[in-house]
Amino acid sequence: MNPSATDSGYVAAVLALYLGMPDTPLRTNSQDQRCARQLQDRGVSLGVVESAFLLASLRRLLRPADTPQLPPVRSLAYFLPVIAELLSNPAPESYLSYLRLKLRRIASGKITGTSNRSADVQKNTFSDDR
Repeated sequence: MNPSATDSGYVAAVLALYLGMPDTPLRTNSQDQRCARQLQDRGVSLGVVESAFLLASLRRLLRPADTPQLPPVRSLAYFLPVIAELLSNPAPESYLSYLRLKLRRIASGKITGTSNRSADVQKNTFSDDR
């Protein structure tokens, strides 16, 4: 297998996950691409990256309704502290599936008592291949 193809596959996967999250830009920039390459260089698994993206997105969406709305995420670097958190305190294998389900339920409106900020999400955060 060609290492550069593998490298670009990891970076592309991280960037695709990032763009699929609520409140993220419609396209990446060079800093996002550099950040994804650094995650690969550090050996951070795609599972940890996706878990961090989902966890941070859920934290944003599940804030109390009476708190001010957060501005959109402008950089993949926004998620780095959550990636570090998951690296220092690894989650169980089933946590990724749980986070996917939780975000899916929020997006479909099945979770009540939140600020309903998920109604503002215009991007599809789910893929059949996840």
